[in-house]
Amino acid sequence: MKKMRGVVVAMTTPFTADGEVDFEALDSETEFLINARVHALYPCGTTGEMLFMTNEQREAVAKAVVDKAAGRVLVYIHVGAARIEDTIRLAQHACSIGADGVGVVTPLFFPLTDRELENFYITVSRSLPQDFPIYMYNIPQCSANDLKPEVCARIVARCKNVIGIKYSYCDMHRTLDYLQVREVREDFSVLVGFDRLLLPALRIGCDGTVSGAASVFPEPFVEVYEKYMAGDMAGAEAAMWRANDIVKKLKAGTSIGTFKEAQRLRGFGGGYVHAPLMEITEQEKELLRKELAMYL
Repeated sequence: MKKMRGVVVAMTTPFTADGEVDFEALDSETEFLINARVHALYPCGTTGEMLFMTNEQREAVAKAVVDKAAGRVLVYIHVGAARIEDTIRLAQHACSIGADGVGVVTPLFFPLTDRELENFYITVSRSLPQDFPIYMYNIPQCSANDLKPEVCARIVARCKNVIGIKYSYCDMHRTLDYLQVREVREDFSVLVGFDRLLLPALRIGCDGTVSGAASVFPEPFVEVYEKYMAGDMAGAEAAMWRANDIVKKLKAGTSIGTFKEAQRLRGFGGGYVHAPLMEITEQEKELLRKELAMYL
């Protein structure tokens, strides 16, 4: 089964002003990212405004990205949803269109017990072929549910196709604990969603990052990974400082509208955010242009 590694881009979803998917802009974004040598694409996740889309829109975006990528890079589709029935539907669709795997966020809003979280992932796993890979996705600050390492270990022991986790919180102690799931399966994959931790995460044994900021500026993140893999630690550190500066200027994690305006400044993708999100103000756009000028 194909694992995600390196720089996995949490793609934005460009919308038209009336909330429809802008497929021309999506194709432009996909092509730009592939040309920037990213290692995998991850549409329909948090950065992709997944909870504001219908199932039909999510399926259409998934197919558009898989078709445009045409096997040039891995494409994992995020399929987590409020209802387990929708998660399974979206996961089975991703499998049917030739995606390389899926990411599945924990259930949302309603607090679940460890037993319920374990059962959720086992149910999703059993709805798919056992050679079709699944990454768990833990973002407790948004989902209201925290997927503990010991629960992950139990899931992995019972589900052959659950091969890794994306962890989107800035806790390196917990990240180390996820790496210990390799005692259950030695090739268990750990990716960090907090992209400012890419280099430290690589150093402790993680496989890479799922980065929202890389949907705008993939280059410094790719450079971090390539320099690290080549043994050039000084080069990797220099690239990581540039990446960190960009993350701060993009207000990563708090403003998808900023991401989309920055994509427009770079000449690809962009589109509108989906209501109830709003476009950033003209004053914010002008400040963003000034702050990013050295990188454009």
